[in-house]
Amino acid sequence: MDDLALPESGKLAHNIAHFARALRRAGLPIGPGRVIDAIRAVEAAGFTERVDFYWTLHACFVSRPEQRAVFEQIFRLYWRDPQFLEHMMTLLLPAVRGVQEERLADAAEKRAAEALLDGNGVDLPEMPPEMQEEEAQIEIDASATMSHEERLKSLDFEQMSLAEVAEAKRMLARLALPVRPLVTRRMVADPGGRRIDARRTLRAALRQGGEVTRLMRRAPGERWPNLVVLCDISGSMSQYSRLVLHFVHAVANRKGQGWARVHAFTFGTRLTNITRHLRNRDVDAALKAAGAEAQDWSGGTRIGTCLRGFNRDWSRRVLGQGAVVLLITDGLDRDDTGALAAEMERLHLSCRRLIWLNPLLRWDGFAPKATGIRAMLPHVDSFRAGHSIASLEALGAAISEARDTGEKARLMAMIGADGA
Repeated sequence: MDDLALPESGKLAHNIAHFARALRRAGLPIGPGRVIDAIRAVEAAGFTERVDFYWTLHACFVSRPEQRAVFEQIFRLYWRDPQFLEHMMTLLLPAVRGVQEERLADAAEKRAAEALLDGNGVDLPEMPPEMQEEEAQIEIDASATMSHEERLKSLDFEQMSLAEVAEAKRMLARLALPVRPLVTRRMVADPGGRRIDARRTLRAALRQGGEVTRLMRRAPGERWPNLVVLCDISGSMSQYSRLVLHFVHAVANRKGQGWARVHAFTFGTRLTNITRHLRNRDVDAALKAAGAEAQDWSGGTRIGTCLRGFNRDWSRRVLGQGAVVLLITDGLDRDDTGALAAEMERLHLSCRRLIWLNPLLRWDGFAPKATGIRAMLPHVDSFRAGHSIASLEALGAAISEARDTGEKARLMAMIGADGA
């Protein structure tokens, strides 16, 4: 941040207003009042020191922890860091001129570039003549590349731009999570059943003078299980949680896919039941109400404490009759691992299947080194990735497969090898 230079233009108030518009396009809730406050704050604090200028604007425009990354990226881009500007442009162009080492965009970088360059045809800086002579013309054959939708399905939620997030939400609204019905011990009338229903057979015979003309049959009935979602909304899970909850809302409001009821809970430092909010057909209104009730959004994580609250207060109410539990968390917890393992075991014993979705599985080199992950992993039926649309589609195919364990067996082998 010390290398940043302020614009030489004297229109500082105009520049601050334009900077605020870029932040608003990137998703920060900034209105005219905050812009006026920022101009007055800079006037009072001065802007001769770069660090002071940064933190003055930060105090005026940033109100939640998850907004810090977006603010930092747009600040660096707008207040004239030339190398960073060139890198931002490479994120929006199909060809890269080698401004920086090729790498994936960090969180919020692509959104920052789109917010600031929206509607502006900014060109990359001209290269020196000696580099232009050495520049080779590259032809790209896109005949075998993935379609836009296929690429979006495999893209990490954290790396999506604003436009990609909006498209991802529309795709998630179309996803289904079908489940097979459960066979019950209660018998129901079934003409093709294997067992004879003596009571119905005799009643039918009485209506015909005692003559048995047809054997009535019965078979085990079917019922649909409940789906219970426990979603981590701590700071490290914020972006994933928002999109996963869009998916959960679509599942809760889609008829005909099998679930008897869908219950949803969020947790960070405390447990919040948001089931009633998901009944709202408008997804934006539903998630806004859920976010308003969950006061610990983007805060810390106390998985063990929150699971203890769920097991004590809600387990008997929502986990009866073969419920399936989806636990969405990265497992990074600082609670007592012994208590966490005990609560995970109790949760596992209370439900029919416990499926853990962890966005950290997107990394090829992921290993269960965190103590929280080691404490939780033995008590789940399936351990799967939950970082993209494709991973949620794969969940739909695996949720009814009792033998599906995802990555659990491989990671448990790694834990065993470390213990040995």
